[in-house]
Amino acid sequence: MKINEEFSRERFSLTLKELIGDKSILSFSKIVGIPQTTINSWIIKTTSPSVEHLFRLAKHFDCSVDYLVELKDY
Repeated sequence: MKINEEFSRERFSLTLKELIGDKSILSFSKIVGIPQTTINSWIIKTTSPSVEHLFRLAKHFDCSVDYLVELKDY
């Protein structure tokens, strides 16, 4: 198990882009109900997601919040 000491916007951005895959940011934002501008700010690493948004993403991708923020690699 890999454990990181703090949240990394860089790692979160990479994980999110991988999970979004070929979908456009606009279409993905409509699916998960998070504004496109918010998702864009995460991808360009200017802001970090709120806990509420992390829960929404984890539910959508059927993964743990730990995975999204790379506290665990599973």
